[in-house]
Amino acid sequence: MQTEKHLTGTLILSVFTAVLGFFQYGYSLGVINAPQKVIEAHYARVLADTSEDLAASPHILTMYWSLSVSVFAIGGMVSSFTVGWIGDRLGRVKAMLVVNVLSIAGNLLMGLAKFGPSHILIISGRAVTGLYCGLSSGLVPMYVSEVSPTALRGALGTLHQLAIVTGILFSQILGLDFLLGNDEMWPLLLGLSGVAALLQFFLLLLCPESPRYLYIKLGKVEEAKKNLKRLRGNCDPMKEIEEMEKEKQEAASEKKVSISQLFTSSKYRQAVIVALMVQISQQFSGINAIFYYSTNIFERAGVDQPVYATIGVGVVNTVFTVISVFLVEKAGRRSLFLAGLMGMLVSAVAMTVGLVLLSKFAWMSYVSMVAIFLFVIFFEVGPGPIPWFIVAELFSQGPRPAAIAVAGFCNWACNFIVGMCFQYIADLCGPYVFAIFAGLLLIFFLFAHFKVPETKGKSFEEIAAVFRRKKLSAKAMTELQDLRRSEEA
Repeated sequence: MQTEKHLTGTLILSVFTAVLGFFQYGYSLGVINAPQKVIEAHYARVLADTSEDLAASPHILTMYWSLSVSVFAIGGMVSSFTVGWIGDRLGRVKAMLVVNVLSIAGNLLMGLAKFGPSHILIISGRAVTGLYCGLSSGLVPMYVSEVSPTALRGALGTLHQLAIVTGILFSQILGLDFLLGNDEMWPLLLGLSGVAALLQFFLLLLCPESPRYLYIKLGKVEEAKKNLKRLRGNCDPMKEIEEMEKEKQEAASEKKVSISQLFTSSKYRQAVIVALMVQISQQFSGINAIFYYSTNIFERAGVDQPVYATIGVGVVNTVFTVISVFLVEKAGRRSLFLAGLMGMLVSAVAMTVGLVLLSKFAWMSYVSMVAIFLFVIFFEVGPGPIPWFIVAELFSQGPRPAAIAVAGFCNWACNFIVGMCFQYIADLCGPYVFAIFAGLLLIFFLFAHFKVPETKGKSFEEIAAVFRRKKLSAKAMTELQDLRRSEEA
């Protein structure tokens, strides 16, 4: 009953408004997929008008298209390091308000793409939108976790993943040829998430600032109490105020760890390696190749209506994101992560077999199609949601901000590499392209099996103890091998 009382109208409005940032992130990920052929044809016309040499080279067109897809991640990479600074400097709500200007500007550039050099305007618009998404993907979880009551923090904290896949699904549906994915309407399709940005901008004016930020960072006790009452209804705020006081004292007692200290101190080394590898495995699993290029992949697989198959991927993605919210809390993080990687590995092998044998057996197109759906399902079981929150569980208060910044940068950097290189690799490897991802998934599975600890229900001290035991056992093994060698000698 207490939990139900805590779910007030102000809390629902605040969380909904914040996760609109992740909806925009999802929309930007998926929107570039369906209208690929239409936009490439427009690029070819624009380039033909400016230079015959450019028009003659398909490599130039591939380069501009790959850059249009992947420059979004460069923006995210650059801005992900400044999340903590802008969030502390302006406050959570004001920071989200200010960065929304980037989203509105980026979407305007893309929406007006036909009125200028379209390839330049789209690349610029995607870069600016990426800057927004890099900042938003840090600010939103920060704000949501701070305004949520403890009993609802886990459930509300997973809504950002649901907002991402909903954004992807919306972009895929609107990208249908008879809606906005045609030669006349594609600039509107690309710039439409600016509507969500405008909505978020005005709704943020109604949202209370994070009570935790007001109390812990600014020391504004009365203001923090007032905002807590708005968020919780008639509940007594003193229990949460006491928790904040304890957190404030803990934060003061533990020194903030810089990014350089994170990498140079042996104390954090194993946790940093695990944090980076789970991010790398999320991006290099091949999932963004599916999100960015699934229409193209379905076409190669011989599917008659590839755009509808892509929308099917979006629906499956959304359904299994909802399922994973419940799975993550019931099963362990590690077991779900391993199950997801193994499922994706088998799906990637099946996808490769389906694409290779398609010329001999027409029914192999169904094998490829089912493999893509299973690939997405297994991604949402583990490698999708888990890397985002396991990093926070691996580190205590002192090193956590630096670890989250480094992990975010790593995720965006890998996103960029996949977005930029996949089209070239696909052209080079043809049907064997997913064999590369299968090989990578095997490496990630073996790493996770030997190195990733279970974090569910464990304190930071217990997780640190697991790393210490692994370090000691590795050291003992090395000493034993050295002893055997000396005896043999």
